[in-house]
Amino acid sequence: MSLCSKCGLKVVGEDSGCTAMDRVFHVACFTCATCQKKLRGQPFYAMESKAFCENCYVSSLEKCATCSKPITERILRATGKPYHPACFTCVVCGDSLDGVPFTVDATNQIHCIKDFHKKFAPRCSVCLQPIMPEQGQEETVRIVALDRSFHVGCYRCEDCGLQLSSEVDGQGCYPLDDHVLCRECNGKRVQSLTAM
Repeated sequence: MSLCSKCGLKVVGEDSGCTAMDRVFHVACFTCATCQKKLRGQPFYAMESKAFCENCYVSSLEKCATCSKPITERILRATGKPYHPACFTCVVCGDSLDGVPFTVDATNQIHCIKDFHKKFAPRCSVCLQPIMPEQGQEETVRIVALDRSFHVGCYRCEDCGLQLSSEVDGQGCYPLDDHVLCRECNGKRVQSLTAM
């Protein structure tokens, strides 16, 4: 003779009791901890020594922040939210970001690093391409002159094409009327302006 794990009374008589989770229950006492549905002969889930019917168990699971479906297996947590690993993807390219570095924009949209740079990196005023790190690099150099951004290779004299650099003597930028010029071409333009 056994005692019911739920009500504590004796379980007597044929078909009056059942065993689940290594404990004995009256058939009427073995119910879902949430909705009280009888569970004998039904699939159930045990959590923290309590039995739950399938519907209540699924309802108790965390929902994926992307698809809103219950997460029944591995949970990926990022940005304070739960995700299915397959649902945690870049909003631009759709690639999975499970185990991959990622970033979020001002509206909390998730991006792979490459697409974030493509979308938000400053653009070179010469070639109009984003100024972003090369493949495998984490940083890049951006030159800012006359309130414009330049790739190092695009930072050239507008007249003669000389690569400009403040680190090489005589190859600095000598702007004139919002034009990026080397010292020699700046001098030529100033001469032509004053000769008129």
